[in-house]
Amino acid sequence: MDREELMGTGESGEDFASMLEESFKKSESKLIDGHIVEIQDNERVLVDIGEKQEGILNISEISDEEGNLKYNVGDTIKVLVSGFRNERPIISHKKAIAKAKTAEFIKEHKDDFENIVVEGVITGKNRGGYTVESEGVQFFMPNSLSYMKKGEPGRKIKAKIVKIDEENNSIVISRKKYIEEEKERKKEIIKDLIDNDKIVEGTIKKITNYGMFVEVAPGVEGLVHYNEISYKGPVNPAKYYNEGESVSVKAINYDEEKNRLSLSVKATQPDPWNEIKDELEVGDTINVTVSNIEPYGVFVDLGNDVEGFLHISEISWDKRVKHPKDYLSIGEEINVEVIEIDPQNRKLRVSLKNLLPKPFEEFLKNYKEGDVVKGEITSITDFGAFVKIGSVEGLLHNQDVDWNKSKAKDVLNVGDEVEVKIAKIDKENEKISLSRKAVLESPVQKYAKEKRVGEIVKGKVKDIKDFGVFVELQPGVDALIRNEDLSPLKKEELAPQSEIEGVITLLDPERDKIRLSVRRLSKIKEKEALKEINKDDEKITLGEIIKDKLNNNE
Repeated sequence: MDREELMGTGESGEDFASMLEESFKKSESKLIDGHIVEIQDNERVLVDIGEKQEGILNISEISDEEGNLKYNVGDTIKVLVSGFRNERPIISHKKAIAKAKTAEFIKEHKDDFENIVVEGVITGKNRGGYTVESEGVQFFMPNSLSYMKKGEPGRKIKAKIVKIDEENNSIVISRKKYIEEEKERKKEIIKDLIDNDKIVEGTIKKITNYGMFVEVAPGVEGLVHYNEISYKGPVNPAKYYNEGESVSVKAINYDEEKNRLSLSVKATQPDPWNEIKDELEVGDTINVTVSNIEPYGVFVDLGNDVEGFLHISEISWDKRVKHPKDYLSIGEEINVEVIEIDPQNRKLRVSLKNLLPKPFEEFLKNYKEGDVVKGEITSITDFGAFVKIGSVEGLLHNQDVDWNKSKAKDVLNVGDEVEVKIAKIDKENEKISLSRKAVLESPVQKYAKEKRVGEIVKGKVKDIKDFGVFVELQPGVDALIRNEDLSPLKKEELAPQSEIEGVITLLDPERDKIRLSVRRLSKIKEKEALKEINKDDEKITLGEIIKDKLNNNE
């Protein structure tokens, strides 16, 4: 059949065109069988609709999603004629299919459309409302039923069918009715959940850093806040759950004004704190697993959805713990002592160091005052240095660093090993005083090796006190001359750095003490002077006697 045969000839064609145009004055559109007569440049398709009337289709109307033609020249297709423009009919194959599907939908559902929910896409808009398409079926949604200020083509919506007009092949839908019914349905579901304290299975839709959204019924979602996941306290839901998983939840609150449903996972489980308050007491030893480590302490799992807290100060007797990770690791099982239980505030504090030997008690078993030991300097302050001996620390004060009165920071370093003497142990306050100079040879000890009591020495006045005068004999070696031993010198006539000579009356290197006496030195000198005088007298007398005897002999 050629193109003229397809289109028809003669006056009858003109009559048909007039009749067709006249029909559009009575009806908006007509479904007609058309014949493809030509495909132009893979862009336009000419379709004969009878009696020399040709409409033009875009080639996309007879192509699939991949651009392949579904029809060829000579094929018959359904077209919808919706009017004329410049005496040429306006046609659409897609609209024809939609009209046919719409008619089929109406025929199938005209008596039971009240509960049908349409999920479609807005494809057009006019003054009266929106055209919505779903699975090839066209629906009309009036503005008053749209519940939208602005609906753009391509937007997906859900709506309820409110009217079917079989005669005009039209279906009216209402998004407003769908939304209002959904709100009421959700309220009834939520009310039932809360009023009846129901536990339901929900599906995790989304996990965030503050909780997870769970769907408990079609279209009904609630938030499980991270505080409501476990009795342990706030937890990261991503560590325990995945999106798409099922989870048991209970509704605990509904904010009608904000339309927010709050759910809880932990409310579906027995409260372990009720068991703890009856089973545990302060002082009990329990086995726990390290679940989390922070710079300030460690969280431990009791194994029944309850966590305890081990503060950094309760990890070790060592007061210089820098970070808990240096002592413990996640997953490690340890024994701890319960030191506080507060079920009301859900707090449980534990201690690890209470189960460890107390360092000071161990120190007392192994050391005593007077012992000479070696230790490591752990820190240096303005007033001295702390030395670690075993598991405890003692204080080496500046005055006990050496005999030169050095400061610890000037002669010692952190990490140095030093030999010290345990000078004092304060058991009540658990403090240890150390002395380094006590194990070093003092200047007095060196001096004592060279001198003895009764020896005459010289020194310079260093300090004048109420009770006497201190004389420096050598650097670091001082001697005391008490007031009663100064005579014949007068204290008020003495000046610093003036030289004094005296005799050693006390030499006690153990107590670092030397005493001198000027008075005794004076007596010694007097005796020596008398001896000399006596010697001279004796010589004169003897000479005279000999002389006399010689004279007499003569």
